[in-house]
Amino acid sequence: MVDSRFYKNNGPFTLAEVCKICQAELVDESKSEVVVKEVADILSEGEGTISFFFDKKKKDKIAEIKTTACVTNKEFAALMPAGVVVLVCDNPKDASVALKYAMYEEILPPAQICATAVISPSAKIGNNCYIGDYVVIGDNVEIGDNCRLEPACVISSGCKLGNNCRIGSHANIMHTIMGNNVYIYGGARIGWDGFGFNTVQGQHKRIPQLGRVIIGNDVEIGANTCIDRGALNDTVIGDGCRIDNLVQIAHNDKLGRGCVLVSQVGVAGSCTFGDYVVCGGQVGIADHINIGSQAQLGAQSGIMRDIEPGAAVMGSPAIGFRDFMKQTACIQKLWKK
Repeated sequence: MVDSRFYKNNGPFTLAEVCKICQAELVDESKSEVVVKEVADILSEGEGTISFFFDKKKKDKIAEIKTTACVTNKEFAALMPAGVVVLVCDNPKDASVALKYAMYEEILPPAQICATAVISPSAKIGNNCYIGDYVVIGDNVEIGDNCRLEPACVISSGCKLGNNCRIGSHANIMHTIMGNNVYIYGGARIGWDGFGFNTVQGQHKRIPQLGRVIIGNDVEIGANTCIDRGALNDTVIGDGCRIDNLVQIAHNDKLGRGCVLVSQVGVAGSCTFGDYVVCGGQVGIADHINIGSQAQLGAQSGIMRDIEPGAAVMGSPAIGFRDFMKQTACIQKLWKK
């Protein structure tokens, strides 16, 4: 069950209301006034619970469903246990997201500027913003409307945030321009120096990092992720990107629209991604690599050459996914011999 200490419950809803939210239909229309008050796991018992089933791999669990109602697709509807009210829709997974948004609301403090925040007189703060305790906002910073800056985050001089941005606790933003609806999770470091050095007479001399980080609209950047500013040109994160926790993106990298980088991905400098590239966990990418649009890089892949658009690769060094599976099968056969 969802803990009411952290989320406000906007229910209960009748199943007729659930149908509208989920774009679903009741198998038995006489159940339209049945009330549900919690979204729950399929094995959760209790009156007024509703679950969602869409995983073919867990088909054997259907008989164990205990919730009052369940939203599923036509394939599984006839297999539901007696006593469970069944709702049918084309995409139960999307429906579950829609109902969670409708039923639950994160409990957040109201718009305010806390007394312990340190804000430069030259900073511009938009309307209806929340500025938490011990937030630091530097000179000439611009903050859009409806932004949330959570406790102890730092927005360094000259940065610009669009509307509806959220900066998590202890995140630190510098040399950055971001669009609207950007969520930077707690502890992230955005816009710090890139890892650039010249070795002169046996000493590593830091190369000035003079670029920025440019973040588009509707971007999420996970906890403790680091994105370096460019050495001269900008580091760019395109619209709609989703970057997980503990990701490293180096100076001058450019991500297209809708890219997804799972935790512990490391991207060396001056790489260029097309649109909707997916990187599995712990992918490592060498510098100056081009990744084509819609390429899929399997977990723990080592990318040492350019990847064509739409390619699916895996391994270190990465090869085509089918070749990787053949290679793995061949090694297993040799090992058994």
